[in-house]
Amino acid sequence: MDTGHREAAAPAPRSTGLDIAALIGFLALTLLVGRLGAAVTQPALEGWYRGLAKPSWTPPDLAFPIVWTALYLMMALAAWLAWRRGRGVPRRAALGLWGLQLGLNALWSQLFFGLRDPGLALAELGLLLAVLLATLVAFRRVSRPAFWLMLPYLAWSGYALALNAAIWRLNG
Repeated sequence: MDTGHREAAAPAPRSTGLDIAALIGFLALTLLVGRLGAAVTQPALEGWYRGLAKPSWTPPDLAFPIVWTALYLMMALAAWLAWRRGRGVPRRAALGLWGLQLGLNALWSQLFFGLRDPGLALAELGLLLAVLLATLVAFRRVSRPAFWLMLPYLAWSGYALALNAAIWRLNG
């Protein structure tokens, strides 16, 4: 009986070596972006960031590297699953959007901590969220697990937008 629901075709067999290399590549790329963000964030923490007025719901500093490490690992795994599962234009679109949001992710740290410009960082974060939503839509088309792995990142980014906006308002 046809219920109208179709299962996505199983991915074509790949070599285990290629799968492992791709996973390592996605992990390395996301962790590199995280490391670049940390490199620009660390010098700004002591003087500038700690001196900013922040809302009472700002997480402790220790929460950020823990949360971001988990998110970067999930982002890498999501990209890898989309790479393995998807084919053709849908996969290229999903991974292209994923790469764009990753670049915007890296840019935010440069704007907020490097340039010390919460207003510009806030505008860029709005763009990042729009691209991230498009990424989730594209991932949902090629790999449901990839979509689910990106949802915590979307939630945290929405929280980051609210926090960035509050810091900009309190210090502007």
